[in-house]
Amino acid sequence: MEPKESPPRARMEEELASLEARAAELRETLHQPAGGEWWPSRFYLAYHLVVGAILGAIAAGASLLLNVVGALASGLHPLQLIKVYLTFPLRERALASEDGFALSTGVLLYLAAGMALGAALHVAGQRWFAAARLPRRLALATIAALALWLVGYYGVLTWLQPLLFGGRWIVDQIPPPVAAATHLVFTWTLTLLAFLGRFEPGGHAAGDPAPRAPA
Repeated sequence: MEPKESPPRARMEEELASLEARAAELRETLHQPAGGEWWPSRFYLAYHLVVGAILGAIAAGASLLLNVVGALASGLHPLQLIKVYLTFPLRERALASEDGFALSTGVLLYLAAGMALGAALHVAGQRWFAAARLPRRLALATIAALALWLVGYYGVLTWLQPLLFGGRWIVDQIPPPVAAATHLVFTWTLTLLAFLGRFEPGGHAAGDPAPRAPA
């Protein structure tokens, strides 16, 4: 019996290339997330809310640290700011309080407020000003900080705290420069750290340029 002839080399190379292409296709399929592409093609609101809350907690911690250092330098209780804010539910007795549980709760509430405000500001910043240069974003953050301070203190607390608790200790006990600096450090920190939470919409392989979201 005569031996079978080997297939031509060109046909073997063609078959090998086909098998390699199929293997590459299978590898790509295996590395895709289950259920197909999960990322949004436009603005990823849920992502920015979570990142903004995290950055807001960090920014609130930075502003509180500034107040702790300033209070110690002025011979006051290190958590004097928290004591003053606790007058909203506890009235004037909060100013003399040394209750560790109450002060710890006040710190947590301060950070929680920073998370809520940070989420809102981060979403706004990433939605409308993500492409702006840093000086412009810092200028906008300054405007936002001063607006929050003026509206929150003099537009709301000057009448709301007396109405509910019979005094306006927050506005009277926190000097205007301290209140303004607290808000400025918060928004500046949030703005400077915003790059940590950037998200490019649309999927792309590592090393490939990120596609732009459709208009």
